[in-house]
Amino acid sequence: MKKVAVPEYRVGEKVKLHARAIGTAMVESVYPKTVTTQYPRERKKMPDNFRGYILFEVDKCISCFQCAFVCPANAVRAKEAPNGRYYPTIDYAKCIFCHFCIDSCSGGALKTTKIHDVAYKDMDEMLTLTEEMIEPPEIIREDKKSVEYLIDEKDLHLKRVREVDTLFVAVTPPVEIPMVSQCIDRANCIGCRVCEEVCESGAISSSAENGVLKMKIDTDKCTGCGLCVKECSMQILRLVRK
Repeated sequence: MKKVAVPEYRVGEKVKLHARAIGTAMVESVYPKTVTTQYPRERKKMPDNFRGYILFEVDKCISCFQCAFVCPANAVRAKEAPNGRYYPTIDYAKCIFCHFCIDSCSGGALKTTKIHDVAYKDMDEMLTLTEEMIEPPEIIREDKKSVEYLIDEKDLHLKRVREVDTLFVAVTPPVEIPMVSQCIDRANCIGCRVCEEVCESGAISSSAENGVLKMKIDTDKCTGCGLCVKECSMQILRLVRK
């Protein structure tokens, strides 16, 4: 087995190679071509639709549970609040950050942020309750620059700007279309009262008339959450424009 021969350079070639290396180092120190973000001193600039930590606004929630129904990872669950209503909780040990919950929220109660570096002590702490979703987690920032990846015809390089990127996104309010629940076939109602039990706004009530149980929907109280429509075993409830 032969050893690799060590190349022999003349003194002039050594000087040229050392000068080239020093020149490259000086250029990199002024105009670096690396694509590495020096986190936490720098922070990559994220787009407004970045799927990050989720915040919650109680006043906009209609307790429709659509966020829990649509979650493919079963990370969103409903938790009863002191006022008797149910609000979402998120288990970040299960969450895959698809943000289906945000997309499906008709009232805009769930909203995204650019926060992606939340630290937890253990798996149990990753279960974020409703109270913890109302306010963002404690944020300690060391960054002074924002870094943005730019791609031109020749290469990929970074653009560093001496500014701090905001982590909170101004959410465009969803277009609200008032909807209410309506029974389209009263003759097929079996009087199971499931719709009354699941209604969070108290819009559905039942009364007995001549031995027959009849259901009534108060359109003024109905929030159009669609829970009764989902749970109706006879499929005779529909959401219609108010």
